[in-house]
Amino acid sequence: MFAHKTIVGGLDTNCYIVGDENAKDILVIDPGGEADRILNFLANLEITPTEIVLTHSHCDHIGAAPNLREHFKIPITIHELDAPNLEDPKLNFSATFTGSFSFKADRRIKEGHKWPIGKGGLTVLHTPGHTVGSISLVAAGMVFCGDLIFKNGIGRTDIPGADYKTLAKSVKRILGLLDTTVVYPGHGPQTTIKDERLYLTGL
Repeated sequence: MFAHKTIVGGLDTNCYIVGDENAKDILVIDPGGEADRILNFLANLEITPTEIVLTHSHCDHIGAAPNLREHFKIPITIHELDAPNLEDPKLNFSATFTGSFSFKADRRIKEGHKWPIGKGGLTVLHTPGHTVGSISLVAAGMVFCGDLIFKNGIGRTDIPGADYKTLAKSVKRILGLLDTTVVYPGHGPQTTIKDERLYLTGL
């Protein structure tokens, strides 16, 4: 299973290309902006994605999704609870940070959704707290967690739609994965469950 990363947008969002050599599904996770950069990145990798998956609905994670959808004719997927935010510039924060935009999701998913990628598949966990519909994508030895966990940190809860106690429960759930699991966050460098469990012991 591969996970290629390119950093996009004004807030340096990690956009991941995830799949494997035999998978029919190749996902673009969190195309936060700079559609041309992502398109060039995919072209250099010689990869054609089949789906766009958003870990949550904030503008810095979704900005290039409509352009990629149009270019590749592929669906945009998000948790059912965050889907309405895509259609409201105030709720997706684009009205505040990037200039208002809105669009609709093509697929609304929930806990347990799975793609047959890698050994055992890539499975959705509903991990709210940063937003009500935030998700993490878990595979063997890997987790893509959006703005839930960063290296030595957690996602913001001082914004509309966020809640610290809910996020803390979601973090503890992810920290229950194997020590060796690599954490691919929405911003910043990757880390491991072992390292973050040590850092977040007081959560």
